[in-house]
Amino acid sequence: MILARRETGILIVVMITDQLLPKHPIISDQVDAKELGVLLRELEKVLRSGVTGNIVEFGCYVGTTSLFIRRLLDAYDFTGEFHVYDSFMGLPEKTQADNSAAGEQFKAGELLAPRKTFIQNFKKAGLKIPTIHKGWFADFTPDDVPESIIFAFFDGDFYESIVDSFRVCDGKFQKTATIIVDDYANEALPGAARAVDEWLANNRQYTSRTESSLAIISSCPKT
Repeated sequence: MILARRETGILIVVMITDQLLPKHPIISDQVDAKELGVLLRELEKVLRSGVTGNIVEFGCYVGTTSLFIRRLLDAYDFTGEFHVYDSFMGLPEKTQADNSAAGEQFKAGELLAPRKTFIQNFKKAGLKIPTIHKGWFADFTPDDVPESIIFAFFDGDFYESIVDSFRVCDGKFQKTATIIVDDYANEALPGAARAVDEWLANNRQYTSRTESSLAIISSCPKT
């Protein structure tokens, strides 16, 4: 769904994202409003293209981003599947790849949110609950993710979590899929950038750009 209005003879396209953001609260201080807007606009581009497939989110916490994704999917009458993945037990242990003087506050067990809190937030908002997968990312396999992924959001914070997100989704991405990875430009979480860069080095059919701290990955344009 795309809204449009005409101003002084110029047709202005209004994205649904720009209506959703001021209308609904951001229920977690872990989500930055600017980055949320970037993510939703990228998702809306995918939905506007008319491509069909499924959506995955790795690292959903209390559901802040998931709620906005669901609202946008509903606005476009999305008929595909929406899957979320989380340990619901907080962060895993760091590895050496995650060490940063700026990130000492990120420790195992932090950012814990029970599965029932996620579900309650969806029920309170009156939205359809996505398919929930509870577990550590390292324990998921490709059988746990749907086929034909057209949009993926990875918010695993640490190196191994992002590596595992790519691992289980590899082979399931559509050729035109968009993949967004949080904390790519966050110096407190250097493992996220390392995981993305390693994956891109082995998947040269994709290109990446950075907005705020997000890596936005898409297929290379044909020449």
